[in-house]
Amino acid sequence: MKKTVIIILAVFAFLLTALIAVPFIFKDKILERIDKEIAQSVNAQVHYDFNNISLSIFKRFPDVSVTLREFGISGNPPFQNDTLVHVDQLQVDFNLRSVLFADTPSLSGIHLDGGAVYVKVLEDGQANYDITFPSEEVAESESTFEIGIDLIEINNLNFIYDDRQLDYFMALGNMQMEGKGNFTADVYQLPVKLEMLIADVSYEGTNYLKNKVFKGNTTVDVDMENMKFAFADGDFALNDFVFDLFGFVALPADDIEMDLQFEGKDNTFKSILSLVPGIYTDSFKGLKTSGTMDFKGFMKGIYNENSFPAFDISLNVADGMFQYPDLPRPVSNINIDMNAANTSDNLDFTKVNISKFNMDFGSNPISGRLLLENLVTYDIDGNLVGKLNLEELTSIFPIEGMTLKGILDVNASAKGRYDSVKNIIPNINAKMLLTNGYVKSSEYPAPIDKLNVNASIINTSGNMKDFLVDLSNFGFELEDEAISGNIKIQDFEQMNWDGAVKGTIDVGKMMAIFPIENTIMEGKVVADLNSKGSYKDVEEGRFNKLDTRGDMSIQKFFYTSTDLPQGIRINDAKADFTPERINLTKFDARVGESPLQASGFLSNYMNYFLKENETLKGQLSLESSKFNVNQWMVESGEAEDSELTVIELPKNIDFTMAVSANEVLYDNLNLKQVKGNMTLREGVLSFREASMATMGGQVVMNGTYDPRDLTAPKFDFNFNVIDLSIAEAFSSLNTVKVLAPVAQHLTGKFSTKLDFSGLLGQDMMPILASLDGKGILRVLEAAYKDSPLLKGVTSLTKLNDTNTIQFRNLNLPIVIQDGMLNLSPVDLKLWDYQAKVQGSTGFDGSINYLINMQIPAGKFGSQANNLLATISGTEATGSTLIPVSINLGGTYNSPKVGLSGENSIESLLTNALRSRVSSERENLQAKATEQFKAAEDSLKSELKTRSEALQDSAKKEAERKVTETKDRAVEEAKNVLKGVLGNRARPAAKPDTTKNQQ
Repeated sequence: MKKTVIIILAVFAFLLTALIAVPFIFKDKILERIDKEIAQSVNAQVHYDFNNISLSIFKRFPDVSVTLREFGISGNPPFQNDTLVHVDQLQVDFNLRSVLFADTPSLSGIHLDGGAVYVKVLEDGQANYDITFPSEEVAESESTFEIGIDLIEINNLNFIYDDRQLDYFMALGNMQMEGKGNFTADVYQLPVKLEMLIADVSYEGTNYLKNKVFKGNTTVDVDMENMKFAFADGDFALNDFVFDLFGFVALPADDIEMDLQFEGKDNTFKSILSLVPGIYTDSFKGLKTSGTMDFKGFMKGIYNENSFPAFDISLNVADGMFQYPDLPRPVSNINIDMNAANTSDNLDFTKVNISKFNMDFGSNPISGRLLLENLVTYDIDGNLVGKLNLEELTSIFPIEGMTLKGILDVNASAKGRYDSVKNIIPNINAKMLLTNGYVKSSEYPAPIDKLNVNASIINTSGNMKDFLVDLSNFGFELEDEAISGNIKIQDFEQMNWDGAVKGTIDVGKMMAIFPIENTIMEGKVVADLNSKGSYKDVEEGRFNKLDTRGDMSIQKFFYTSTDLPQGIRINDAKADFTPERINLTKFDARVGESPLQASGFLSNYMNYFLKENETLKGQLSLESSKFNVNQWMVESGEAEDSELTVIELPKNIDFTMAVSANEVLYDNLNLKQVKGNMTLREGVLSFREASMATMGGQVVMNGTYDPRDLTAPKFDFNFNVIDLSIAEAFSSLNTVKVLAPVAQHLTGKFSTKLDFSGLLGQDMMPILASLDGKGILRVLEAAYKDSPLLKGVTSLTKLNDTNTIQFRNLNLPIVIQDGMLNLSPVDLKLWDYQAKVQGSTGFDGSINYLINMQIPAGKFGSQANNLLATISGTEATGSTLIPVSINLGGTYNSPKVGLSGENSIESLLTNALRSRVSSERENLQAKATEQFKAAEDSLKSELKTRSEALQDSAKKEAERKVTETKDRAVEEAKNVLKGVLGNRARPAAKPDTTKNQQ
């Protein structure tokens, strides 16, 4: 017996040892297989570390489990900066036998613990989740995984879906999910448990769900052959609202077919109340409630671009009541009977019927009803009646730090049809009266007092001409300052108005009472305005029939915010209004650190404010003693040394501006006596006779800055440059540094008339590869010395007078094309020798020049004299001209200097002195020029290809930056998820006790 036990124990120990050892014995094979399958299946960047991979046979015996920690997938361009998936820990279960012996491994389970998924679809439909190889490539590769999954577990996953093509956004947080089933079958049941935070669901700019907790527990009948998913039973909850869901959703083709029924389950009034924004807070559990609630409905039909399923949704609340803890008054007698239904496949025929709606705010009742027959003719029948004592509101709702008083009366009814073609509107009788309003914030000692509003909307005939909106009185007082006004609008067709506003608002005091986060605003606005006119006259441009008169002033105003950190301070501004224009008679301000004075007028302002796609026109005169442009060209909130960034210009402003500034700071330039005229029209800024003193000379420019395509902003200028310092131009202008590096060792001044155009990068600097230009460069007198080029020429020729060149009355025709500065052949005097120079400088800093010179043999010194003594029978003397062709290549600071067609200066002298016939000398230089042009054409072709590639790359980078605004919304959603979930207890991941053996 003892022996038998020992044998059994020994066998068990052997099997146990084998089970422990198998994963590690075959680890390299398993990991190699995983790596191979990923490479064959995924067309993206997969990030994982073999050292973060562990294997175990015990987690889901008899399967082998592979656990990956810190695993992620990021896309290929244009999604290279987006992480599609990041997983803290991912466990994948495989059938061990299939891994070791089968052609394709069988995947049996997935367990994800902690991570984030970011799905992004661009406006053109490109999606970052499209990371599989095209089907033809997959067909040529080996088979990948077999799916035999019977368990999926997900814990603590954040999911963001950002579809910019559909303008749809969804952010889900803290997702918990478990699903079990035979996923290999065509028909199977899938029990699913799901819980998550719905942080945000928005479509076309409208938010539909925000900060709601969703839970679901159901079984889905899956029919993969027909792509049909049926729900037989289950529990679903949104916050505290619980409901059932029955029926199916099918996707047989492009259409979505559905037949779903839903109804509330074991709900009370408190359940539906949990969906009301602002109520489902930490104090919700302590909320006292009573009442019943019934919710049910169905959706049945086809959903596609032309069809919407029929539906019928009903909500009934009876005898509802809620009362916040520690507050004395409830909202009671809440009764709601609402139905939304559509029996057709056209959403326009939806009928909404709120047959009953009433509630009591403390002792103040509100009641109403609404019947909307459809969304085509808008037949309506409804009313709303109620009275609110605002002082009681603070005893019903928690309004911390705020005291309210006053009585608000509302009595409104509407019945009839709205038809803009037949000029029919419903009969309307609506009145709102707020008397003795009072608002006091704990942040400010004085209240807004005597707040009164008397408004009515009346139409008794159903005719648009009888429509009347009468805001007969509105106003309030704040300390010793008051504002009041009125406005009356008649005739829904003509939209005749007659109104006035008079008084003073201290915006600093208003901000103290109603603060705006990260915003500071101070100062006073004083207005005395009267306006009378017709919107019909605005549409027809009959501005002489409009009568808007009065004046408005701003005093000691200051504004700064996160979006405008530089701040604007208006010391004093005054404007008077006439029917034709707004005259800006005074404007003394400081924008950022720059003082600014302005005067002028604005016209077409009524059209601009009252109609869409209208243009505000104006003429302004702007003056500044010192304007720092750099402060307005950095991204908000960044450091002072941030790069400049592209400025988008409004397309609906047509301004002509006369500008005068004693000093302007732009990038590293200090511009003096800046004057000129600018026109902003259709999003393009044009400059006319803009002059400035800079770099020791004068610049006059005409041209345009066109940022309408933010991914490829353009400029096109004509410059007239007079006596600019060559040294300062090299120091200040990057374009000069690259395309004219010779300026580094030049002293003197230059002038030029240059047409110059190209593209700007996102840092507002020219993209050198895009530059085109043409002009004449004039140098009256300059000295060129101590340069690498001169040293190279000296070393090559052994001439002793080449370390300095003096230039006088130099005129150089230059052409810039595709970022390459081309110098046409030009006759110069280099040192004391006649020379012809031609070549180019590329945007990459490369140089390629040919210098053809005629140098007297005697200038070569002893080496020429020795040769002359050995050559007999010739007429060669020390004055015989030697044709020297020098190639300059490489870069300016690291030049490559060589003789064209010769190995050394000695062989050049020998051949030239023997060939005393001048035509032979000319043939030598013609041949050198021909060889140079052939090499130059090849170089230009190569640089043009690179220029196109660089411009394309710059455009893609610009497109990426342009999308950053939308990306910020995604980052904000991620931060919201972090903030909301950071305070929640997160279940700890199960410890992975498997050691990684090497």
